[in-house]
This record gives sequence, C-alpha cells and structure tokens, in this order.
Amino acid sequence: MTTQRLTPYPRQQLAAQPIGYWTGAAHREVVGRIRKELATESLTQPHWWILNHVAASPAHWTRAELAAKLTRYDDQGIDFTEVFADLAGRGWTTEDATGTLTLTEAGEAGRIRAKERNLRAHEQTHAGITEEEYVATLDVLRRVIANLGGDSDLPE
Repeated sequence: MTTQRLTPYPRQQLAAQPIGYWTGAAHREVVGRIRKELATESLTQPHWWILNHVAASPAHWTRAELAAKLTRYDDQGIDFTEVFADLAGRGWTTEDATGTLTLTEAGEAGRIRAKERNLRAHEQTHAGITEEEYVATLDVLRRVIANLGGDSDLPE
C-alpha cells in the first residue's frame, strides 16, 4: 500500500490552518472511502451499523431501539425503516415475536464481507501513522469538540 508524499510546510503555516476545513476534508475522504467499500455490497453506513449492533448483541435490539440509537450518526437523512426492510428482504435479519432482531447466516456472511472491505479502507487510512499519532489526533479532536460544547465521549 502506497501513501502519498506530503508537501512539507513550516509549522507556523500549518498552525494557522482552519481546523474546520481539515476536519471536513478528512471526513469526506474517510467516510467516502468507507461508503465506497460498502456500496460494493449495496450497503449504506446505516446497514453496516445495524449489522454490527445486531451481531454484537443478538436478540437484544428492536428496530425502534436501534434506529433511535443510530440516528445521531446519520448525516444523510436515511430512513431507517427502509434499511431494516432491505436487510429483512435480503434474508439477512429476522425478528422474533417481540420484534427483536437477529442476523441470519447470510446476514453474518454479508457483515463479514463488508468488514473485510472496511478493514482495507482502515489500513489505508492509517498507513504511515503510528498509534501514538492517531491517539493524539483523536484526543485533540475530542478536546475541540468538548471546547465547543459537543459530545466528546466515544461512540458505543
């Protein structure tokens, strides 16, 4: 995996850069790559979130509970009703009499395929970045968010 070579800039010039621009640019690139990988399986991020939550806690989530939890992460106005219906229509999820969701074997297989694609995107994103640098970056971003009154806790 090859990483692009960065143009070096003086520290003072970098320090004057607007964080809003750079966090937005990073968001577009990272999320765009993830969405591209998921699209190969005709999945959206909400599909991915649902699959992972249901896999992590089988027979725990109902559609309403999971949609309420995941809506805060959606930036595209996704209709979760349609996403749940799509997963059920594919035969990837089932619901018991109480409406509790479980992944089927096909759903777990699809989740694993998407996970493998996302891992490749994750590896490319982290190329040339040490764990220490990554953690420091996240800590700085969390402080920026907290300074502005936002929720800087880790997502569940």
